[in-house]
Amino acid sequence: MKLAQLRQRKIVILLGGQSAEREISMQSGQTVVSALQSLGLDVLAVDTAQPNWAIQVQDADLAFIALHGPGGEDGSVQGALQTLGIPYTGSGVLGSALAMDKKRSKQLWQGIGVATPGFTTLTRNTDWQGVVDRFGKVFVKPACEGSSIGMSTADTAMGLQQAYELASQYAGEILAEQFIDGPEYTVAILGDSVLPSIRLETANEFYDYEAKYLSNETLYQCPSGLDAREEADIAALSLRAFHALGCSVWGRVDLMRDASGRFFVLEVNTVPGMTSHSLVPMSAAAAGLDIAGLVQRIAELSLAEVQ
Repeated sequence: MKLAQLRQRKIVILLGGQSAEREISMQSGQTVVSALQSLGLDVLAVDTAQPNWAIQVQDADLAFIALHGPGGEDGSVQGALQTLGIPYTGSGVLGSALAMDKKRSKQLWQGIGVATPGFTTLTRNTDWQGVVDRFGKVFVKPACEGSSIGMSTADTAMGLQQAYELASQYAGEILAEQFIDGPEYTVAILGDSVLPSIRLETANEFYDYEAKYLSNETLYQCPSGLDAREEADIAALSLRAFHALGCSVWGRVDLMRDASGRFFVLEVNTVPGMTSHSLVPMSAAAAGLDIAGLVQRIAELSLAEVQ
């Protein structure tokens, strides 16, 4: 689809919502609004926290989803838009729901041989010492939140129980995932293309919420320093993990690399951030695509899915 054709469409940007990632979504949404306006497109920003949001989008030709977390990235708004007959950006209901649920993502990956760290589900009756004995140090995280919200590490029984209590402030199941001691990478996917990988470096123990959105000291290496073979390996693994969940159009795959050089998939994000600190725009820029070109491509790919 050419830009002239896209300019004939009414595009609604869905942002805000009611998840713990609301403020990040507002920033992402405003980035998308500005980018689409710079292309001369007819756009309207709609906050899905408003009770009448569905009425505001009913005559849209495309809903650009800039919602993060539960209610916007988990298949629910995708299902609502599908029922309303409104095309939308990104993955469909199934891919969105699976990717949002880290437990079921990892179960699926384990079943088909995609490398992902070992894990277990935590409850109030968990044998805390038994988990530490099995995995050693672990990441503790809510299964259905993003942006590292509610996430911490633990390597003792007491620390694990405290990490569980922190994560339990959020809805859904709680996971303890084996800690991979090595660098973290992220890979952006756009259509059938894999954009240059990024290596993340932070003074924090891991790439947490503060490192993602607040710190000016987090370092991003793009190109990431991988050689051609390693770049091909991480790209192939990321694509396989992404497609295995039924995801499409665009997204981001987060990975860790252990001391032996093996990559492990942590999670897939189907509506990655579009803030000033966000990674997909950074990776796109390394591939020669500015933010306006990126959102245009996402819109074009999404409309092509329904044609």
